[in-house]
Formats: sequence, structure tokens, C-alpha cells
Amino acid sequence: MHHLFDIAGHKAIVTGACGGLGRGMAEALLEAECEVVLLDMSPATEQAAADYRAQGYNAHALVATLGSQDEIKAAFDKALELLGGHLDIIVNAAGIQRRHFSEEFPIEDWDAVINVNLTTVFTLCQLAGRQMIAQGGGKIINIASMLSYFGGYTVPAYAASKGGVAQLTKALANEWASKNININALAPGYMDTPMNVNLVNDPVRNTEILSRIPAKRWGTPDDMKGSIIFLASKASDYLNGAVIPVDGGYLGR
Repeated sequence: MHHLFDIAGHKAIVTGACGGLGRGMAEALLEAECEVVLLDMSPATEQAAADYRAQGYNAHALVATLGSQDEIKAAFDKALELLGGHLDIIVNAAGIQRRHFSEEFPIEDWDAVINVNLTTVFTLCQLAGRQMIAQGGGKIINIASMLSYFGGYTVPAYAASKGGVAQLTKALANEWASKNININALAPGYMDTPMNVNLVNDPVRNTEILSRIPAKRWGTPDDMKGSIIFLASKASDYLNGAVIPVDGGYLGR
């Protein structure tokens, strides 16, 4: 079975790779001996890549904001250049969150969340898809959310964006599955990351959330590693348009 999950030497881009779930997934690919471009807006990206290289991993740093179509295209082209012009895997993990009551939600925050969480994901999927069609195949992995299923509270833009990611993943799979491109999404459950720090630190919400998770704990970036390797490898060659929960059983409740 080992060959089904062997992705050594494959070339990957991971957005949002400097922290939280993005870093955990980038680390999984590095540990599987992929060459990985860590694409993030954080100035700490360079140090993160240097730390991985010091451990013997093949990591590149690329600092970019992905705030406009021109920036996205330039970042993708640079990442592809760093990988020698070939791309096997892209993980679209970058995302932002804004919280307000819906009747007060500023349109500027709505636009920012939809732009980063959905429009940027589409553009990167499109760029990667073009490259992979020319190559004869590849793996695109999007990051959805529990809010691809639920509406959430005080996060209408995030819920809309992650619902969009799930549907976008299915739409692209319909067109690209015949071109040897697998495009699927992971839907993380409640994860102990900086994005959820307020929930983790709220004793009432923390208790409510834990009471619903059969695993009885918050998830961690390490909990994403097995799923990302599965979707990046030959083991998932006949899986397309799927949204896979990684949630400790939360949806089952």
C-alpha cells in the first residue's frame, strides 16, 4: 500500500502556510518529502521556511498578500518558478475571519472576507488548473469549514465564503475530473488555532463545543496531516468534488 501514499519529490504550493492549519498541512507535505512553497502574507514566512530547511526539508518562502488579481497571478508565477515550472499539488488554506452582528456587518469586511476566502481561491484554482491541464493532471485541495454546512453566528461573510468553497470545489471537479485533476476539500471542525482563540478562551462556548464533539477535544493542525496526504496522493485518484469533514465526529451529532 505504501506506493498509494508516496508523494516524495512532488511539488506543492500551500497558501496560508505560516500558521494554524496551513502550517500543519504544509508540514505534512514536507514530512512526506515534497518540495513546498510556503505562501503567506506573514513576514515570519521566511523564517519558517529557513527552519524547515535546517531540518532537511525542501521548503521555499514566498511572502505575498493575495489582495488583488495581479498580486495573485504574480505570486502563483513566482511559486511555479521556485518549483521549476511544475506543480503537482496546491492547498488553498489562506483565509480570514471578521465578526459582527449581521445587521451591523460592514460591507468593507464582507468584501474582504469574500475576496480572500472565495475569489482568491477560485483564481488560484484556475491558475493551478491551467497548469495541471497542460501537465496532464494534479491535485487541488481547498479548505472548507463546518460553516460550509452550518450558518454560524455573527460570521455571515465567512459562512457565505466557505459555502462557496464547497460548491466551487464540486463545480470544478465536474469539469476537470476527466483531465486527471482531483479537486476536493477538507472541512475542519473546531480547531485550536489563533482564528478560534476567543472561542477556546470562552468557558461557556468552549464547554458547549466540547459537549458536541464525540472526540471530546478540539482539533489541532496535526489532525489535518493524514487527510492532506490522502488527498495529495494516488490513494485519492478516484475521489473528486468531495468535502471531507475533519471534525472529531462533530457533524455526526
